[in-house]
Amino acid sequence: MFWETAGPANTDRTLQLAVKKGQELGVNNFVIASCSGATARKLFTLASPSNIVCVSHQVGFAKPGEDEMLPENREFFQAHGVPVLTTTHLLAGVDRALRFQFKGVYPAEIVASTLRMFGQGIKVAVEISCMALDAGMIPYGQDVIAIGGTIEGVDAAIVIRPEHSAQFFASQVKEIICMPKNKK
Repeated sequence: MFWETAGPANTDRTLQLAVKKGQELGVNNFVIASCSGATARKLFTLASPSNIVCVSHQVGFAKPGEDEMLPENREFFQAHGVPVLTTTHLLAGVDRALRFQFKGVYPAEIVASTLRMFGQGIKVAVEISCMALDAGMIPYGQDVIAIGGTIEGVDAAIVIRPEHSAQFFASQVKEIICMPKNKK
């Protein structure tokens, strides 16, 4: 399924398609990007009791010392057994600091830019699935549904068998469930 444009207007339909694909394939593990937690809560209402992992921005992503995850959403996830991964993003980290400091382009950011050819949401979905695997929040060697977006909400979902970050390029995107045709 292709959306005409990227962005949050695609959130509800993206979540519905992701859950439907999970049911069709018997995939019970979902990894979703959600800064505030609002989009992950929507997935929870559609996909519970699946294993849902919410990956948020690292603390300090938007502003130094600031956690974008709303406290009430973090409490909700904790009460319902939904793990929240708040950490440095796989394709950013020190390479991003080098770019900011020295104005260059570094390997992880080249990988990120290449994945963005498929859209920001696809890049995010690939990245967060590997992050969740590295954190031990999803099982190794199994397909998962990974869901990402462009700025806010979600607009892309994939079936992926992620690998640990040290074997990142062995990850297999098995199916693109949905994504925007126009990336901006």
